[in-house]
Amino acid sequence: MKLINSVLYCVVILALAACQKPYNINQQSGTLKITFKNTVKGVPVQLNTGIYTNNFGEQYNISKLKYYISHVSINNTTSSATSKEYYLVDESVTSSQSFSFDSPVGSYSSVSFLLGVDSTRNVSGAQTGALDPLNDMFWTWNSGYIMAKMEGTSPQSTIVNNKVEYHIGGFAGANSVLKNINLIIPVSSINLIDIKEGKTSEVFIDADFDKWWQGVYDLKIAGTASVTMPGTLAKSISDNYANMFSITNVINN
Repeated sequence: MKLINSVLYCVVILALAACQKPYNINQQSGTLKITFKNTVKGVPVQLNTGIYTNNFGEQYNISKLKYYISHVSINNTTSSATSKEYYLVDESVTSSQSFSFDSPVGSYSSVSFLLGVDSTRNVSGAQTGALDPLNDMFWTWNSGYIMAKMEGTSPQSTIVNNKVEYHIGGFAGANSVLKNINLIIPVSSINLIDIKEGKTSEVFIDADFDKWWQGVYDLKIAGTASVTMPGTLAKSISDNYANMFSITNVINN
């Protein structure tokens, strides 16, 4: 009986060992760099000095433009590589508009990310880095993060000092403004993302602010110059700006 038990024990141990995949300490990797460029109809955003006109003929300028990007990944038909970091793209901080992370060697055809901060992080208490409340992108522990923020002025605004302000947030229920963005590289005109060992591939993403005004909802400054809390209006604006991203170039080194 002892002999049989010993044999069975050995068989089990060998079977478990066979099922384990060896850890590949020599996995090849390179660097993916993603750069966001904020524009209005193809024109780079100029804070405070730029004057823009939406499709309703309303003029405005932009004094502040920020939005959260998280769960960034590059994908192909068989695999993906994902960053676990949270990024705050801030037009006033040039360094915030680019970020990098390690990626396995391979060729990738799309980029995806969450526009905003996931629900878990919204209820996780005080945090640091991009999620630090001192970044002026947080309401309360109940309302959570502001996912995207624009402030400026417009002659069409009826608010004091012609102010325009859209603080878009809400992470739960029917009025969640969280958006899963998937950008497929137009292979006819742009290189695929080709990650090589020890090299850097850079993806350039255009974020066209003009998309905020139209799409699912007609946002007119004369009627709605301010949205600063979660709700149906914030959700409608997020439905518009979810379409503001496009990949414009890929450079493989």
